[in-house]
Amino acid sequence: MPTTTAARATPGVTALTAGEREVLHALGCGLADAEIADVLALPEHVVAERLGRVLGKLGLRDRAAAIVHAFDCGVVVPGQGPRGPVPAPGSTDGRRAGAASGPRLRVSLLGPLRTRLAGRPVDVGPVRQQAVLAALALSPGRSVSRRRLLEDVWGRDTPDGNVVPVYVYRLRKSLRLGERPDSVIRRDRCGYGLVRGVAEVDVLHMEDLATRSEKAGRYGDLSEAVRLCDRALELFRGEPLAGLPGPLAESERLRLTRRRVALAQRRAEWQLGLGRHAEAVAGLSALALEEPLNEPVAALLMHALRRDGRRAEALAVFDRAGRCLAEDLGVAPGEALVRARRAVLRGDGAGTGPVRAGAA
Repeated sequence: MPTTTAARATPGVTALTAGEREVLHALGCGLADAEIADVLALPEHVVAERLGRVLGKLGLRDRAAAIVHAFDCGVVVPGQGPRGPVPAPGSTDGRRAGAASGPRLRVSLLGPLRTRLAGRPVDVGPVRQQAVLAALALSPGRSVSRRRLLEDVWGRDTPDGNVVPVYVYRLRKSLRLGERPDSVIRRDRCGYGLVRGVAEVDVLHMEDLATRSEKAGRYGDLSEAVRLCDRALELFRGEPLAGLPGPLAESERLRLTRRRVALAQRRAEWQLGLGRHAEAVAGLSALALEEPLNEPVAALLMHALRRDGRRAEALAVFDRAGRCLAEDLGVAPGEALVRARRAVLRGDGAGTGPVRAGAA
């Protein structure tokens, strides 16, 4: 009797996250790491991390074994995938392979702007034109007026003429699906907006994952909370909206940078709640190097080191943070750092209980 896909599936594959299955599928289709990163719109280091988790969870030796496993368990079907023929639109196989369903436009703003249309990268023009697209992508389901676009993208340096309609016209030409000029960017009496259901924006996906992780944390499922938070953080590819001009890009850059820091702190709190002290220390150590003046991050790192039994290192974090604050800002450590130092010296509750940023 022929073996069905369901019968071939192994418990190991079901343990993979959606992102890890995507990497396994792309690997099984014969793509290298750089190609996988391009297809999935991910940084190469994230692809390598996901591949490492796939090998670990499935108990596989190397990439070659993973490719064989992808076929054996039905993750990859011969003739389908990035290097196979594209299934006919609307076919069951096409939906299974993801070729004929889902958003056609993907806009990535959690790093330098990247745009993919129907799976292919698209050049959307000069930086001001990119900033117009970013403004539309950051306003899902809403129309943005011409005046608002001028204020968001140009600020006080508002140009004369019809620069916004010209930029929108050019974007429509670059991002057209089929023959209709308004297939991606619509216009109504209120202004311009992305057509509903056509675009996927990484900022919105990140916020959805963050909301779901908080919900899981509130219900006490800390493992799921950490997993969802990991996925949200993986979407960041560097400085958000890097290089884009205008007041909107500037404010969103600041907001999203703070959002990433807050997510990393929250993940560390959940990791500490699970007793995964070393993981929390690793993430917070990297964050403290990026944010040397962030006292809540330094305080949480001290608590994580204390929980991991590394008292001397925790005190060294206090000394380093104190020097940075004195040299750069001319201030002494705040209450959160002082409380963290006091807890380390007392040896309070090492290895036990939940921790929140700034808690003693």
